[in-house]
Amino acid sequence: MPEMSYILLQKEQGDLQFVEMPASHAYQLSALNFRLHKELTKLTADNVPQLPRAIAEFRSLDLLDENQSPIGGLHYVNELEQTFAAIREDSYPLISLLTEIRALQAQLEQWYEDEDML
Repeated sequence: MPEMSYILLQKEQGDLQFVEMPASHAYQLSALNFRLHKELTKLTADNVPQLPRAIAEFRSLDLLDENQSPIGGLHYVNELEQTFAAIREDSYPLISLLTEIRALQAQLEQWYEDEDML
């Protein structure tokens, strides 16, 4: 079984999300989240998403709340890509952000394929 890590994300309303990532790629999602938050303030579109903040990264997850479950990393990154691809931005080049998201997306797809987990 491959080693997994978890990124804890917190939405503005305080809700928590746990994203399960291959341990080898967890830092990339955390770093991408920080970069996206930095760049969100520069976007002028009317449909800029509310993005949860990465607040912790850890190797083991024992959820005690039956209503909580981790989100798969590839699923999360796919949703992130769709959200950012839908932004109607005129004055800021969104291409670099989408390129970073899609690079992580491709790496995760390859990882899951190599692990036969798709």
